[in-house]
Amino acid sequence: MTAVENHLIELLPAKDRRRFLAICEPIPLILADVLCSPGEYTRYAYFPTEGFISLLTLTGGSPELEVGMVGREGMLGAQIVLGVGTTPLRAVVQGAGTAWRVDAGAFRKELERSVALQRVLSRYLYVLMAQLTTSAACLRFHQIGPRLARWLLMSQDRAHCDSFRVTH
Repeated sequence: MTAVENHLIELLPAKDRRRFLAICEPIPLILADVLCSPGEYTRYAYFPTEGFISLLTLTGGSPELEVGMVGREGMLGAQIVLGVGTTPLRAVVQGAGTAWRVDAGAFRKELERSVALQRVLSRYLYVLMAQLTTSAACLRFHQIGPRLARWLLMSQDRAHCDSFRVTH
């Protein structure tokens, strides 16, 4: 993984980017892998470079509901930025690829150190909140056709290609 390829990391000044990448490790994102579950201690933050991750909420006996997606435009583990140690959602790899993974403790220390990282991730939190609220409105008010179209477009955007694997 020679290029950074994660939009958030690429927004950092070169010095901050080098320091941040020094605490990261490249990992594969394997289709259907569960990266975290609700209530678990957050061990890592993930910055996808290829592929994408579905953010799912449990609905008490019903099937899980996808409320968001993370691709190379974002990160998994935004709760760490807010000082929260547990994860609120289940995260499942929906599109295989790669990511930069950083230990939560090392991430917190770098976040304290880098004002640029704080700024970039604060803006990302705003975008993530907007995505989650738009997703909730779509799930509540749109029929299945528009919801499917939205999901396919979001998946295509994060897959960065015109074809990707979909089941049922």
